[in-house]
Amino acid sequence: MTQLRITTRLDYHFPQPSDCLLQVEVAHGPGQRIVSESLSTTPVDDFRRVPAESGLGTRAWFGAEGSWQATYEAEVEVTRPGVDLAALPATPSRLLPGDATSYLMPSRYCQSDVFLPFMASEFADHRGGALAEAIRAWVHESMSYVSGTSDATTTAADSFMARQGVCRDYAHVVIAMARAGGIPARMASVYAPDVDPPDLHAVAELWLDGLWRLVDATGMADPSEMAVIGVGRDAAEISFMTVMGAAELRSQEVEVVRA
Repeated sequence: MTQLRITTRLDYHFPQPSDCLLQVEVAHGPGQRIVSESLSTTPVDDFRRVPAESGLGTRAWFGAEGSWQATYEAEVEVTRPGVDLAALPATPSRLLPGDATSYLMPSRYCQSDVFLPFMASEFADHRGGALAEAIRAWVHESMSYVSGTSDATTTAADSFMARQGVCRDYAHVVIAMARAGGIPARMASVYAPDVDPPDLHAVAELWLDGLWRLVDATGMADPSEMAVIGVGRDAAEISFMTVMGAAELRSQEVEVVRA
């Protein structure tokens, strides 16, 4: 078990009234237990929480204008055990449950159909967990972590061609490859120690042997030390802040330490 102490501080300016969707709170879910948590913000309009994607975690709607700050603090016990991915068996697509089946399909940032020829030539003899581990290793070894080389429009195909990116790009490539190989895959936003630079971290989550398994091809975070915030098909569904209007992010601080 790992106990994490988490602090996130956000500082925005909204030049006009804007509706905002915030997702920074740790999810109540398997493999992790929230010991304590608090979220405080400067005054807003109509603050209310709604369920996040796949019913895991929550988002918060609110209206704001002008200067806005928020602080989220939590202590979380991560009880998720380490798993040998390569040892996990394959599940035929026809036997997948409904909530996993939808994560086999291409999405905005993860065009898995584009990766079908590559997967057929590179990983033809791999299945299940052995395929997942081979994908993780390939992305880890073939890509370089370089800040500033991607933006909000960068797709898995773009990152695959460039062979570089940040955590979201690594996760997108893993997800696209996994889906092309017949493994349901989605993206998870997490808190984890040792992430450099300190930030909300994006990893892949693959459906193997009846459970979702966290996979970080950057090598910066271990599943046994990750506190999951939320999940989605790709980065479009796990953003920590979605603003319906103009916004200026003045500062963002994330600190995750082992307690």
